[in-house]
Amino acid sequence: MDKAFVAQRVATKLFSTEKAIDAAMVEAAELLAGAVEARGQLHVSAVTGDAAQAKLVEAISALGEARSAIVGMHHEMAELKLRLGIRTKLIGVEDKPEEDPKPKGLLREVG
Repeated sequence: MDKAFVAQRVATKLFSTEKAIDAAMVEAAELLAGAVEARGQLHVSAVTGDAAQAKLVEAISALGEARSAIVGMHHEMAELKLRLGIRTKLIGVEDKPEEDPKPKGLLREVG
């Protein structure tokens, strides 16, 4: 089986996993916001639901750690792709922004 085909299959799963983690983070953040708003609308003490909200914050933190780990995997897989001699660009569900050809920072072009 062609190495590029196999790598593309793995890359597609990686990209969808990244997107799923991002979606879960958004859902969890919206849940937290909704819980805080509901407490205010019901005019109940901040103590009410505090333990439940703390658990949700823990879950959001875990999702953040999962996202960092999957991004780390992404970088590792990009290096592995090159070590395997796969030079083709593996395409995900969305395009990445183009890199600026001119460097930014303290360097400047000398004419």
